Amino acid sequence: MTTKPDGEEVIFEQPCPIRDVLDRIGNQWSLLILEALAPGTLRFNALMREIGDISKQMLSRTLKQLEQDGFITRTLYPEVPPRVEYTLTPLGHSFLEPMQRLVNWADTHHHAIVAARARYQAENDQA
Repeated sequence: MTTKPDGEEVIFEQPCPIRDVLDRIGNQWSLLILEALAPGTLRFNALMREIGDISKQMLSRTLKQLEQDGFITRTLYPEVPPRVEYTLTPLGHSFLEPMQRLVNWADTHHHAIVAARARYQAENDQA
C-alpha cells in the first residue's frame, strides 16, 4: 500500500508499484498489441492478423488486461454481428514514446545479445 499526494491510500497487487506495471506491460503480447494499435483503432480480427502468432484466447486475455490497466478502450457496437473495436487511451498513447525507445534499443543491440548467448552456450557446453 502507498499513499498518493492527495492522501488517498492505494493498494497494489504487488508490493513494488514499478514491478506491478512492468509485469503487465512487459509481457510478450502487450507490447505487440500496443504497437499494433499505435496507428489507430482496430477490431479483434485485425489485431490477430497484425500480430500473427497469437492465439484468440491469449489476445482476448491480454486485451482485457490492457483495458483493465487503462491502456486501451473497448467499444462494443450493438450490431448484428456485434462489432468490437479497440483503441489506445491517452495513457496508452503516453506509453508509445518510451516503448518505442525500448524497441529501438532491442533492435540496435539484438546482435550483441545473440552473440553473448552463443558465447555463454559455448562456454557452458565445454564444462
